[in-house]
Amino acid sequence: MAGRATRRTREVAEAFVRHMHAFAREVRLTEAEFEYGIDFLNRIGQATHDLHNEAILFSDVIGFSTLVCLLNNGNAGATETASALLGPFWRMNSPCVANGGSIVRSPTPGPALFADCRITDPTGRPLAGVEVDVWQASPVGLYENQDPGQCDMNLRGKFTTDADGRFSFRSVKPAGYPVPTDGPSGDLLRAQGRHPFRPAHLHFLGFKEGYKTLVTQVFVDDDERLESDVVFGVTAHLVGNYRPGKGTPPAPDVTGPWYRLDYDFVMEPGAAKLPRPPIK
Repeated sequence: MAGRATRRTREVAEAFVRHMHAFAREVRLTEAEFEYGIDFLNRIGQATHDLHNEAILFSDVIGFSTLVCLLNNGNAGATETASALLGPFWRMNSPCVANGGSIVRSPTPGPALFADCRITDPTGRPLAGVEVDVWQASPVGLYENQDPGQCDMNLRGKFTTDADGRFSFRSVKPAGYPVPTDGPSGDLLRAQGRHPFRPAHLHFLGFKEGYKTLVTQVFVDDDERLESDVVFGVTAHLVGNYRPGKGTPPAPDVTGPWYRLDYDFVMEPGAAKLPRPPIK
């Protein structure tokens, strides 16, 4: 590569080759295992399509996505960070919803959830005009693009923070769910004897010029799998307080149990750049 590749390309490529060779020597990789590994990589590509990104899922379940997130936020993992991995289910162009509106677009079981959130800069100054994508799986454990029983863009919406940095919405309380296990990532989890479940959570993506794009998740505090998230995404900072509702519900059609979520986000000054969507 001398004289032909950029400095950063040489740094990354040399380290990659060095560590791959060291890996093969350390485990004394057999030819049969090498062939299986090549086939495994091929099947990751073959399992990826417009509605599913197996490569992101594989990176998630080996903890690599979370590691990259920590290396690039929170002072390289030295402090708590509001950031979390993007996951394989974010879609661009979610429908715009007015503050206080609902992201439930088709019949969806589960207790109603009313979220009231605020975004500030590191000094506590409210940030107006932040575009906030919200998305989640339904309580049956599927995102809408996985489930023909949900309408397009169900449980997805885009909000804009007001002058006080606030945005609010109605949804249903999220539930934990298994990641897809019908591809190579599932084969890996079964071979390792690991469960495939993620604890219940909401996804958020905040975008505003002049600020580093915030990608994060807020986990349900009473979920039994907070300490064994299959993609290693939970930190204490990301556990929200999902409180059972008391008194009169905020909406007249709520007849059963309901919940509130109040949560504050912080966005750091920096370059505003949207990630590449893992699915369409």
